[in-house]
Amino acid sequence: MNVLVIGRGGREHALAWKLKQDGHDVFVAPGNLNMDGMTCVPIEETDVAALVTFAKAEQIGWTIVGPESALMAGVVDAFEKENLRIFGPTKAAALLEGSKAFAKEVMRQANIPTAAYETFTDAASALAYIEAIGAPLVVKADGLAAGKGVTVAFSLEEAREAITDIFTTDKFGAQSRVVIEEFLDGEEFSLMAFVSGEHVIPMITSQDHKRAYDNDAGPNTGGMGAYSPMPHLAESVYDEAVEQVLHPLAKTMVERGTPFEGFLYAGLILTADGPKVIEFNARFGDPETEVIVPNLASPLLDVIEAVVAKKTYAIEWLDAYTIGVVVAAEGYPSTALSGQVLSGFERLPEDVRVFHAGTTRDGNRVLGNGGRLFVITSTKPTLLEAKQTVYAALETLELPNTFYRTDIAGRALAHIF
Repeated sequence: MNVLVIGRGGREHALAWKLKQDGHDVFVAPGNLNMDGMTCVPIEETDVAALVTFAKAEQIGWTIVGPESALMAGVVDAFEKENLRIFGPTKAAALLEGSKAFAKEVMRQANIPTAAYETFTDAASALAYIEAIGAPLVVKADGLAAGKGVTVAFSLEEAREAITDIFTTDKFGAQSRVVIEEFLDGEEFSLMAFVSGEHVIPMITSQDHKRAYDNDAGPNTGGMGAYSPMPHLAESVYDEAVEQVLHPLAKTMVERGTPFEGFLYAGLILTADGPKVIEFNARFGDPETEVIVPNLASPLLDVIEAVVAKKTYAIEWLDAYTIGVVVAAEGYPSTALSGQVLSGFERLPEDVRVFHAGTTRDGNRVLGNGGRLFVITSTKPTLLEAKQTVYAALETLELPNTFYRTDIAGRALAHIF
């Protein structure tokens, strides 16, 4: 089948790689010049009309949406209007990610466990509120912010700075609303699912590492690495999250008249009172995609077609662990350096995969062209083997003006050993 993946990053590279492994002819719009074996199409993610025209012309059987920008541009609505098969939520349903305030309203209606919160549309009211409640607390830009619009403030000074940035700068894009939440203490994890209406097919767990530097130091990023599954998360916690978060969310979205169809991402934290929701995303997580997809033994489109048809489907997962480490450009997550020559990929062993994100190509040279440059992954029978393989591979690469965390999956391994 001809399949189109919308996007250009590591997440889309991993989805395209899996679809290619499953035997499909894969197009990626706009893609990345380092996505070997895929056909890149020079169409921007938000150029909805051009994407529709392309899908018709190339007889695309399925379109998979990667980034939130395409969802909020209404690409799913446009494809559905033309009777083109596409997997992703409508613009109205994608507000689960497009608006933190909307997501909180849905959670409140669905009685989903989450942090207490208040919403503000001006800096003065928000600043007065944090002075009254004190730190620690969490400050969230309401709209899309490329995964970087959240500040966990352990001091009032940090909270004041975050609020000021949201309302007076374009650091997180144009924002007119802020959500201030109570601070939740516990271990974070990600739980994603294939969803269509009230039908939910959960995936295996994963854990992202948001902070820029080792030991969870530095600013929040879009993610510096991940691993899957989590060996130390109790099955009872997983079951509780599925029943108290995923199913109620799907049911409530239907009841509100905005049924959700697509990849649903629940960012969770295991508190003393059980799992609670930190955030929802309306698409596959990144870099979680890069570590979950390699463990998926079932054909990706088989799962998608089953959930859309509201059929039961037992996903087959490898009995293995995948770890992915993000290599980022110096300066990320603020102003990242670009143009650095990245080399040595041809020397990597076959059991190491690279999913490209912020890179480009000049002849045979791979060049940095963004913040998060690529995710390097390995799938092994044990988490320790996967970690050792990835970090040994990284040492063979020449990566000037870059950095990466050296402790991905460290927390899990500490539990095991």
